[in-house]
Amino acid sequence: MAESLDAALGEVRALLLDPALTRAVAAGRRRGLRPTVVRAELRPVTLKAGPRLQIATSDGARPYTRNVAPGREAAEAVDALLAEPFGNWHVETADTTLQLRVTKSGDAQVHRARATRPTAEPTGNDRAKEYLLDPGDPIFAEIGGSAAKRRQVDAFLRALAATLPDELAGPLRVVDLGCGNAYLTFAAYRYLSARGLDVELVGVDVREDQRLRNTELAERMGWGDRVRFVAGTIAEAVVDPAPDLVLALHACDTATDEALARAVRWDARWVLAAPCCHHDVAAQLRARPAPTPYELLTRQGILRERFADVLTDALRAGLLRLHGYRTEVVEFVDSRHTPRNLLIRARRSGAAPTDEQRRDYRELVDQWRVTPRLEALLATEDGSGTPSASAPAAAR
Repeated sequence: MAESLDAALGEVRALLLDPALTRAVAAGRRRGLRPTVVRAELRPVTLKAGPRLQIATSDGARPYTRNVAPGREAAEAVDALLAEPFGNWHVETADTTLQLRVTKSGDAQVHRARATRPTAEPTGNDRAKEYLLDPGDPIFAEIGGSAAKRRQVDAFLRALAATLPDELAGPLRVVDLGCGNAYLTFAAYRYLSARGLDVELVGVDVREDQRLRNTELAERMGWGDRVRFVAGTIAEAVVDPAPDLVLALHACDTATDEALARAVRWDARWVLAAPCCHHDVAAQLRARPAPTPYELLTRQGILRERFADVLTDALRAGLLRLHGYRTEVVEFVDSRHTPRNLLIRARRSGAAPTDEQRRDYRELVDQWRVTPRLEALLATEDGSGTPSASAPAAAR
């Protein structure tokens, strides 16, 4: 529900000057306005001269930090920041978490929650795990808060945090392809907006009932104008404008390839994809004998299936490198919790592929006589794919 912006900023001011303040972030911009800095972060510090309020700002190129004394100096500094047309404020105190977003109409959309922090700091092996999204956050009341889900959410958010740069200017457009019930979609929005980022997020799923459910949930959490959902296939769903960040988490089989192909077509800056099953390359391996001397790799069904998983994701990473992405394959969540725990993490660099990268990729697919689905999709979309990509595997 929209509230008066002046009243909401007054509440933010009181929290910023409260001795119980732990951290606050301001970022984003209001419609048609631009702050003089792209981000501001406030937190209390203790110096030799006594307690101070530390204010760190960035103009997008250089950070600037100053420490102001409690009282009049701190109040004047806070008032100056509140006068800036920031689009988002996130404030945490020992007792309260407040998230304020300025709507397009200039009203305030405010979410308040009680802080759930331990009363005493544990030490040694008793230290509680620090989650990037507090397990007591109200979002878990909506998406479910089992221990397994919190672990997966935290693992995903840590991968996301490691992918994005610390300083981001301007709006961040995110698409989650194959979002399902969207609990990671909502967690991503909650985390990114809490960092003070101006986030617009679109979730795509083929099922209309999922779109309706997720849209209703977004409205209930007050995010309806920032988080929206569309029904459609990964390959064809309409997403406009093109996203900066593409997520594809546990899309089945070649759906992951479709998501990666769309990310490349969009020229997305960052990609996070957690593949699920790998049937396509596995079927190709079953259809023909393995090259010498690798028959032992594919003779037993379970080994062939596991090798197909590794080969599929290695080829996906190789293709992304050939299309200008720095790519890593990392562990998504501990294998004790799920065997499907790999994450393909890519950052667009725009660098042209080297001859060695082209050769390594081509020799691998030629030796195993497979045609990765992602190669076929990229060849169709850009008219070239990779060297010799247009030739069918059987003819190589």
